[in-house]
Amino acid sequence: MNDKKKNRSSPMTTRRTALVTGSAGFIGYHISKLLLEQGWQVVGLDALSDYYDVTLKERRHAMLEPYEDFTPVIGKIETQGLLMDMFEKHRFDAVIHLAAQAGVRYSIEAPRSYVDANLIGVYELLEAARAHPPAHMLMASTSSVYGANTEMPYAETHKTDMQMSFYAATKKANEAMAHSYAHLYDIPITMFRFFTVYGPWGRPDMALFKFTKAILNGDPIDIYNNGNMRRDFTYIDDLVAGIAKLVDVAPPLMAARSGTASEVDSLSAVAPWRVVNIGNGAPVPLMDFVAAIENAIGIEAKKNFLPMQPGDVPATWAEARLLQTLTGSRPQTSVQDGVEKFVQWYREYYGA
Repeated sequence: MNDKKKNRSSPMTTRRTALVTGSAGFIGYHISKLLLEQGWQVVGLDALSDYYDVTLKERRHAMLEPYEDFTPVIGKIETQGLLMDMFEKHRFDAVIHLAAQAGVRYSIEAPRSYVDANLIGVYELLEAARAHPPAHMLMASTSSVYGANTEMPYAETHKTDMQMSFYAATKKANEAMAHSYAHLYDIPITMFRFFTVYGPWGRPDMALFKFTKAILNGDPIDIYNNGNMRRDFTYIDDLVAGIAKLVDVAPPLMAARSGTASEVDSLSAVAPWRVVNIGNGAPVPLMDFVAAIENAIGIEAKKNFLPMQPGDVPATWAEARLLQTLTGSRPQTSVQDGVEKFVQWYREYYGA
């Protein structure tokens, strides 16, 4: 990487500034890079926590730092006053909140960390937005909030009252907290429900990363529920493209509503708030996903079949019509193409 700061910003009379929390994370890195390429000024906040390899997070941030419009801040979102100070200083046009304690299984082992980051941290974020409202705040939720719901595909208008993990419960709480602030203070907020995101620079605790590493090392892979699982795998480039397009599709304020919301819209009746699924809308059997990894690597995996893990669900499947209606597009990358790109990155990064 050359030492000269990159400036690929398009000419603008008024430059827009975005806060991306979790900017050294998998999704946060990719959305920060895309916004910078689109001409935004980006302030990236990340705690560089040790939930997984900190070096990977540092490398992601290092690839953003050459952009002259990127400002990194290292800190925890739950730190009292930190976000308030940042909002006051930068007066953000858009906020993309991705920082969180992630992971369904880890929430069983260390639930307190989810309280700190996912509940107290979101409270700090909402208070800062109340004091210094952005034009639009976009906050990460998860497909895990659908929990024990068996009606598929999962639609944003479905009830989500039976979460299966504490992680999912904290994300459902975030949706409710955000709705209350949107209602009380007219802050336009869009919640995203992500569906099994994967791709280059992904998280080491995710199945694709673990499977690829194990197969290349000649180790067996653990396949839960005896392989009877389906996931709506979403490639990272598709995901961040959807987020970027939704930045300019803020839920309307009550006074501005026309009463012509689409029948699939999750727009609140009492707040400038909606939730949007970002997924392919095409669930893939787990064993087909494993086959795609085997094909990309050129090695057949040794398989260790196991029962379902606590907190997990057998299937996810996104209804993606709302995303299509709001942005004119939806994820399209096939699992075969996406997995091949990840395996290529993994081999280059780790010299495997």
